[in-house]
Amino acid sequence: MTSATDLDWSSVPAARALPRFSMARLVRSHTGDPKWARPSLLALLLLTAVTYLWGLGSAGYANDFYAAAVQAGTQSWKALFFGSLDSSNFITVDKPPASLWVMGLSGRLFGFNAWSMLAPQALMAVASVGFLYATVRRVAGPAAALFAGAAFAVMPVSALMFRYNNPDALLVLLLVAGAWFATRAIEDGRMRWLLLAGVCVGIGVLTKMGQALVVVPAFAVAYLVAAPNRLRTRIVHLLAGGAALIASAGWWIAIVELWPASSRPYIGGSTNNSVLQLALGYNGIGRLTGNEGGGLGGGGGGMPPAGARIGGGPGGAGGLFGGSTGWSRLFTGGMSTDASWLLPAALLALVAGLWVTRKAPRTDAARAALLLWGGWVLVTGAVFSFASGIIHEYYTVALVPGVAALLAVGCAVLWRERRHIIARLVLAMLAVGTGAWSFVLLHRAPAWNPWLRYVVLVAAVLAGVGLIAVIGRPARGRRWTSVGLGTLALAGLSAVAAPAAFTVNTVGAAHSGAIPTAGPAEASGFGGGMPGGGQILAQLREALQQGQLPNGAGMGSGLPTGGDLPGGGSAFGGEMPTGGFPAGGGGLPAGGGLPGGSGLPGGASSSSGGSPRFGGAPGAGAGPRGIGGASSVNRELVALLKQGSAGYRWVAAATGSMSAAPLELASREPVMAMGGFSGGDPAPTLAQFQRYVADGEVHYFIGGGGGGFGGGRNGSGSVATWVEQHYTSTTVGGTTVYDLTKPKASS
Repeated sequence: MTSATDLDWSSVPAARALPRFSMARLVRSHTGDPKWARPSLLALLLLTAVTYLWGLGSAGYANDFYAAAVQAGTQSWKALFFGSLDSSNFITVDKPPASLWVMGLSGRLFGFNAWSMLAPQALMAVASVGFLYATVRRVAGPAAALFAGAAFAVMPVSALMFRYNNPDALLVLLLVAGAWFATRAIEDGRMRWLLLAGVCVGIGVLTKMGQALVVVPAFAVAYLVAAPNRLRTRIVHLLAGGAALIASAGWWIAIVELWPASSRPYIGGSTNNSVLQLALGYNGIGRLTGNEGGGLGGGGGGMPPAGARIGGGPGGAGGLFGGSTGWSRLFTGGMSTDASWLLPAALLALVAGLWVTRKAPRTDAARAALLLWGGWVLVTGAVFSFASGIIHEYYTVALVPGVAALLAVGCAVLWRERRHIIARLVLAMLAVGTGAWSFVLLHRAPAWNPWLRYVVLVAAVLAGVGLIAVIGRPARGRRWTSVGLGTLALAGLSAVAAPAAFTVNTVGAAHSGAIPTAGPAEASGFGGGMPGGGQILAQLREALQQGQLPNGAGMGSGLPTGGDLPGGGSAFGGEMPTGGFPAGGGGLPAGGGLPGGSGLPGGASSSSGGSPRFGGAPGAGAGPRGIGGASSVNRELVALLKQGSAGYRWVAAATGSMSAAPLELASREPVMAMGGFSGGDPAPTLAQFQRYVADGEVHYFIGGGGGGFGGGRNGSGSVATWVEQHYTSTTVGGTTVYDLTKPKASS
């Protein structure tokens, strides 16, 4: 059986061998590749760079939570190392700091601003496309590799996350690089490549902890099956790769665990100030089971656990914001329009490719690639589908490289067998099926360019007919005929046209907040710019009516009993029951509704769509593309904090990171985020905060915060009560502020 790289290039003019180091080598193709291969790759990389860098930073700091940590890292090396939210090192973000290291170093080199923070993220997309091309090319040729790179770049969730400051961009780059090293290891059986793959995954653990490990089974199975070594050698190499993974992730974890807790920041998202507990709980097994145990988890943070059915369909469990658990999750809601455009075709290509290569030698490169990328898609898809913990739609960016590469390799294998009618029929099914699925996804955005769905469907059908009728005929001189080439081009364009349109929309829209969404707002069914706005709030109401939210789930006692919610409160029908949310702290402000009324530090503005912003940050909100993004912070409050900054370790303390981060970004001064992201972390205790105040380390306390869902649980709630009892409040720009140097006379 011929190799997957035999795609009839023999009659195509090939590139000549060039000196090892020369400018010509940069633009000339590899020996044996057609001359157009390298220029086409360079064009793809350039187009990706221009698209992803275009208008970068137009929405400001994107996710204030990570932006504040990046800013802190430019002010303090200690904050950069630990991933602290503030330069005075009170608490870390709830993720390991590898992505913050990259953005922080960029800020130190070029000055901290939105562009210097986000540009490395966009360039990671270019590097990811390059690695994906190089990996697929080794087993399927340059044409398939170009398609894989382009399919990855045009996915809406790719354009979203590689232009954002969440850690997902670095995670995907590391995993794709790991796949390249694993592919090299499978080819020649050298352990060094497997060690490098392990290092990539290990650094991925330092980027987003447990999510990096989902590709490990795919790498291991592909190497164990297809590497040219003896079985015993393969097992030893895999163990060595695992050791490299542990070492490359474990050094930082060991340092943090051994560092005296009194001289380092609290580990945000954990319940016991332990990075190991964070890795195994909130960012590990807890994401699968729903028992995160910290941060936003049901056990220690502010948001209800998955068992409360928030984000799940009636009668079914679901991960928070992710929809009902099950395979349908990837094909419904925002996940479908983020990343599933090519997923059905990729799964069919996997089955067909494995069938075609069933009799190939054990070391067959094409089958090994199918196992690697197929395992990537199946394991990652299963985790995203059945995880009962907190899961967001943008996590699916980690699925995209596997889908793109799997479809490209599968099509290359089928193309090789195109003289058989079955192979042509399957190729036609892939083209028409992808067009039909694009039609379905586009239909979910009825108000957005309705003509596009029909164009895509017609083009896909024409491509399918051409794949059956044209490519099966032998071309004279083994050259592609112009009709055959046009058919292939039409098939490829019809496959990526719809997601590319969503990507253009994504690039052109400003995104901010903790939970950004890709594509046109009409596609997700989420009103008012709040991802899941209508659906999640309706499910909250249903859960309340059925008693599904247990006490301590932590939505906070401050929700209004009948006031406005995002989108005008229609999701609850204006019937928020008094006391319907369990008491557990001041997760959202009591009295006066939501941002746009009062109760959040700094006041809040309305989103461009007209619905109140939602997220608990000063002047923050969903905006058109996410919960918790900052639009503005009250200037009077910022001026007050800056004037009173001298001599204080923290200019202010606020409940929750989403309250503290915008103040920190605006003032460029450290602000204590009590309780971490959700306000639910047990830091500080009341005794600790009283000691900080007695030592003169905190100047102001910002009232009315909540920072997320369920802020005010654990220590921060008692701190707020103590401050209210012992210090006099003033109003600054609509925000309640307590000067901790001026106690009440009675105190």
